[in-house]
Amino acid sequence: MHIVVVGVNYRTAPVEVRERFAIEPERFPEALREWNGLNDVLEGVIVSTCNRTELYAVVDRDQWSPWEVRDFMESYFGVPGQSFMPYLYTYLDEEAMRHLFRVAAGLDSMVLGETQILGQLKDAFFLAQREKRTGTIFNMLFKQVITLAKRAHTETGIGENAVSVPYAAVELGKRIFGSFQNKKVLVIGAGETSELTVKHLHAGGAEKIAVTNRTLERAQELAAKFNGQAFPLNQLSQQLKEADVVITSTGSAKALVTKEVVEKVMRERASRPLFMIDIAVPRDLDPAIHEVSNVYLYDIDDLEGIVEANLEERKRLSMQIEAMIDEEIEAFTKWYRSLGVGTVIQAMQAKAARIHQETMESLQHKLPDLTDRELKVIQKLTKSMLNQMMQDPIRRVKEMAPERNGEEALNYLTKLFALEDQLEQQRKGGSSNGTPEVSAAEEWTPIRPRQGSLSLA
Repeated sequence: MHIVVVGVNYRTAPVEVRERFAIEPERFPEALREWNGLNDVLEGVIVSTCNRTELYAVVDRDQWSPWEVRDFMESYFGVPGQSFMPYLYTYLDEEAMRHLFRVAAGLDSMVLGETQILGQLKDAFFLAQREKRTGTIFNMLFKQVITLAKRAHTETGIGENAVSVPYAAVELGKRIFGSFQNKKVLVIGAGETSELTVKHLHAGGAEKIAVTNRTLERAQELAAKFNGQAFPLNQLSQQLKEADVVITSTGSAKALVTKEVVEKVMRERASRPLFMIDIAVPRDLDPAIHEVSNVYLYDIDDLEGIVEANLEERKRLSMQIEAMIDEEIEAFTKWYRSLGVGTVIQAMQAKAARIHQETMESLQHKLPDLTDRELKVIQKLTKSMLNQMMQDPIRRVKEMAPERNGEEALNYLTKLFALEDQLEQQRKGGSSNGTPEVSAAEEWTPIRPRQGSLSLA
């Protein structure tokens, strides 16, 4: 058996390729049905976000055909293979598990350590589970992955360090005000950076938002997105008196707000602090403003310095999470290797029971005069002998199964007790899971960042 992931993400494919594999929420059940309908897919989960589409599967070794996956992607998404094959990656077994852990923990995200992907992955798994597309392997693996990601974020706090300029600006404001609730935000400019910063402020509790811009129409568009108000630029001084937070990002060639203007404004604000963020280049705010009492002025260099330091801290914390992932993979692999033990033990016990029954039948045939009581005593004693003979081998193989030589131990036990026929009967009868066997799958993708090296069996 293999655990496999095939996909495209922001590292391997441009947005014009990724968007062709996006799956609308209402189509997920249908996509899962078709994905799990492939002959080689025993369990399946699909993750589709703006930055990635990934197909996760448990596949049978004897039937695994990577080319069938390519055909599925061609037919379901309606995209010719030659247009996406150069961007496709595949991971196998240990590296597939490692990739899944890293995705959930935010280590494979565009913004290192972000937490949004965990919620998206949880939703994808729970949907697959409700649609009955997962089984023993994925139910255990995804539960472990989700638990580890939550623990990693909680224990390391990796997501708490701002790693974008707009987000860093908002985090600085929180340190000063504690909360943006009931604070008025004045935005000077209406471009992308201003909008992103306001979005973070709004998410942080800011509800009173005013936008001013040379083009009033642009200001009105941005203000409408956040239930704010727009004002012409000639009302800037009045708006500065009322604002708690000022964010400026325009294309002006010279400063729009001078030290003298801010000094006058602060005399009329009754000592209320003013938080000013200048993300413009050239700067919109006179650098001398930082000399004004009770004014907190930050320019883009200040914020980028914070971002750079925080990014380094996230990288350091990510190493701790990588170590946590190593432990989880080892734990899952031990659990996976132990799955075959029950089947082999069951086969040995079934064979022993059959031999015991045949022996008792032969005994009755040869000694027909034995009483019922005598037969019961003999049956009990002989059964006890068989159980005692099997006790040590069963205990030892249970101990060895989770280790790296576990498959070898199971194979030896199977051969020593000649259990091949019994295991085949169980497999055909659908009882329990057989001993997993894993070998290297056919390599088929042009992009293979890391190759799986661990046989799960």
